[in-house]
Amino acid sequence: MKVRSGRKPTFLLKHAPVRHQFRFRPPVTHPTVMTVDLDKIRGLAERVVESEGMTLVDVELKGGGRNQLLRVYIDKPEGVSHADCALVSEQISALFDVEDLFPGPYTLEVSSPGLERKLVKPSDYQHFIGRRARLVVREATESGKVMEGRLAGFEAGRVRLDLGDGEVREIELANIAKARLVLEN
Repeated sequence: MKVRSGRKPTFLLKHAPVRHQFRFRPPVTHPTVMTVDLDKIRGLAERVVESEGMTLVDVELKGGGRNQLLRVYIDKPEGVSHADCALVSEQISALFDVEDLFPGPYTLEVSSPGLERKLVKPSDYQHFIGRRARLVVREATESGKVMEGRLAGFEAGRVRLDLGDGEVREIELANIAKARLVLEN
């Protein structure tokens, strides 16, 4: 038996130039592609949620194509149970299927907003006066872009936030990018 060692030979071949043919192809349009109307979804969801004696907190649509996720947040004074979420989910799902709001498959999630809920509507800032909140603003103030304190009121489109030590800031609602309640110890 003969043992061979060393590299195997490498051959470099020069390819002949490839001739490409370019043809004009008009853009493909899909007449069946629909856009999702979030305002209509919000309106229908609110109708279902209020008919069950609850409040619609927020509606979020994430993803696209075949991976659309619709999140519906509901609340009521005594808190939301799993049964409440299941009931609203079944009703919303049936209504959305009849209305044909989505061009393809989607995932529907119905849940409570949680303890560290987002503050979305102007009424949220009024409702949670006295609770700790974290606000992220679009344009920095003297306190920076992120502020945490107690909600002290909402009036004329301005949120009042008590930062402690008697320092109260008034922030324009339009300047708030994100806001959520903060869990207290």
